[in-house]
Amino acid sequence: MMTIFSAWLGLSIEFVHPYSFLLLPLPLLVYWFIPAYRTKKTAIKIPFFDTLMTVLGETPSEGASQLTPSWWQRVILIISWILVITALAKPMILGKPQVREQFGRDVMVVVDLSGSMAETDFVATKANPNEGIRAGQRISRLAAAKQVLTDFANTRQGDRLGLILFGDAAFLQTPFTADQQAWLDLLQQTDVAMAGQSTHLGDAIGLAIKVFDQIYIQDQDQDQDASQPAREKVAIVLTDGNDTGSFVEPIEAAKVAGAKDVRIHMVAMGDPATVGEQALDMNTIKRVAALSGGQSFQALDQSELEQAYATIGELEPALYEATTYRPKQTIHHYLISAVVVIYLLTFFILTLKRRVTKQRERAAAIVGGSDHD
Repeated sequence: MMTIFSAWLGLSIEFVHPYSFLLLPLPLLVYWFIPAYRTKKTAIKIPFFDTLMTVLGETPSEGASQLTPSWWQRVILIISWILVITALAKPMILGKPQVREQFGRDVMVVVDLSGSMAETDFVATKANPNEGIRAGQRISRLAAAKQVLTDFANTRQGDRLGLILFGDAAFLQTPFTADQQAWLDLLQQTDVAMAGQSTHLGDAIGLAIKVFDQIYIQDQDQDQDASQPAREKVAIVLTDGNDTGSFVEPIEAAKVAGAKDVRIHMVAMGDPATVGEQALDMNTIKRVAALSGGQSFQALDQSELEQAYATIGELEPALYEATTYRPKQTIHHYLISAVVVIYLLTFFILTLKRRVTKQRERAAAIVGGSDHD
């Protein structure tokens, strides 16, 4: 492949078969090394041929005539040959560079919004002026989760993120999107108890599995390239309490997730020594993670929460591939069309010229005959 940038046209042209230009000097080789074509014509034999040649003082030789093209015929032949060879090289006009992005993972973040997420038992490790948070200030569990998730989302270049919120029920806050800023804006709009006071963990996991299934069906309907590997499906569940009455038990939901290749990483916030609805069922949390192929983490403060998401980032490194390509449009057929047009136009002009010449000869003959009379 050879790329030639035609600055004078403002175009980028690529020749698929550039070695075709080696044929350009072929007519010269034919002209130099191959004799001209000769034709034979019938003649009348006479018995006094030798006497006639002696009288004329000529030497007998083989008769031959060779047509000599005019200058404009040579120009047309040269231009036509160059166009044909260029067409054989198959020139392609390159369009503007296009970027094709391939995303590697779909990461669904599932956040608990039960009433216990309002507990201010976390200490901010860094300031957040946008939220009015100072470093060292005691903040709620949800505020700590938002800070950590913001840092986590900024490291997921190329991944599509989704957001599920759950309390008394689970609902999809953000479908999968590659726009991290839009995802973060919707995360910041969440508040404690906006989904109810309870913790329906199993229903939230079930909703995440359902969303993954819907995305898979959409990819099939859009005839996604079968040669491309399927996106990896990861769910990160953040909760600070045990399940309180889900329609689907968390363990059963985890078994379904494992069967559908959805890895679930569980992040438990808070003190496992608490009792009641705010108690952490670490046994269930660990089993859910293990059954789905994920890992479980426990965070008693923001530092541990940050470490948990950092570890998840190492377990699930971002998969992202961006390829740049340029659309191509072949123009070789235009060159062949130009050759055809040149020859048709030449034929038309010669035919017209021949007819005009014949008409003039006839007119001159008529005039000459009338003068003779």
